Amino acid sequence: MLKNLYYFVSDVHLGLRASDASQVEKRFMGFLNSLPENTRALYLLGDIFDFWYEYKYVIPRGHTRVLGKLAELRDKGIDIYFFRGNHDIWAYGYFEKELGIKVLQQPYVVDIEGQTFCLGHGDGLGYTPLGFRIIRWIFNNRVIQALFSSLHPRIAFSLGYNWSKHSRLASGGKKSQYIFRGEDEPIYKYASSFPEKVDHFIFGHFHTPVRMELPSGGDMIVLGDWVNGCEYALYDGEQLTFSRYEVV
Repeated sequence: MLKNLYYFVSDVHLGLRASDASQVEKRFMGFLNSLPENTRALYLLGDIFDFWYEYKYVIPRGHTRVLGKLAELRDKGIDIYFFRGNHDIWAYGYFEKELGIKVLQQPYVVDIEGQTFCLGHGDGLGYTPLGFRIIRWIFNNRVIQALFSSLHPRIAFSLGYNWSKHSRLASGGKKSQYIFRGEDEPIYKYASSFPEKVDHFIFGHFHTPVRMELPSGGDMIVLGDWVNGCEYALYDGEQLTFSRYEVV
């Protein structure tokens, strides 16, 4: 009997305004097409889109093949879970209503075949600078969201993509690779002091692939991105592996 497989991916940044944007989507589509029939679940841990904002009847242009493939995987019975990242924080219901994808809030603790996982995008977990907390408050403020929604989509999406581009470059794009600080990193301290017993922590956000042991005996994986690499984690009910998708 085939083992159930559980995949974890983050920071694909579909729609990235860069010369190799089409290659990013092509690589991710190759990955989705390669998922075997015994795949039980796919966890999308944030920033799958470089920018995402939903109006009641309008979503960003593009990503048609990816959205269609995700719908196809759901039709095959594969569970798909989506975590909002700092680039696709404004997901209000499209994924659940149209694609059958469940949207989860971080940190999300779940038992998967006998092992406990703590999942999330990773932004805002542990100590965060005041400026970042203010930005998160602004982005989550309902009044500001309503004002943004009053803009014509052409204007709103233009503003969003411009913000997204600068945010990416400031926090881990090709021009500014993030240097993970190991045990001094707030996300490591967050996982180390987590109040519940957890076997595996999996996060994204930092664009730097990392796997570290924790004092509790568990481990923490920080997934890389699909702009500079194609990292993903795979759990088969017994072992958790950390790999890179190789384009065929």
